[in-house]
Amino acid sequence: MTRGQSSGNVFLDIGFDEFEAAELTVKADMVTLVARALRLRGLTQTAAAKLCGTHQTVLSKALSGKLESITLDRLAKWIVALGGDVTISVSQPASGAALKPGSLTLHGG
Repeated sequence: MTRGQSSGNVFLDIGFDEFEAAELTVKADMVTLVARALRLRGLTQTAAAKLCGTHQTVLSKALSGKLESITLDRLAKWIVALGGDVTISVSQPASGAALKPGSLTLHGG
């Protein structure tokens, strides 16, 4: 096995394209916030799932890193249901600016 230099994004390093890697990073960060809310509030997965309006098995899959079937909006709803706040900010490219990809990031704590 050979080692290479990390890009700083594990999803990019294992072969996802830039947008997919950014999306998975944001999802992972949001799942971390959900897990933190469970710890801080002393909730079981079953109790948290009830608050979030989902099944315990779905929440468990997300908390164990199975992110493919979890959407950003579902994660946002869970964070809000667990007492957090979610703010979405979107910016348009400047008129006449060169066409280049934007970014997808999460700023939270």
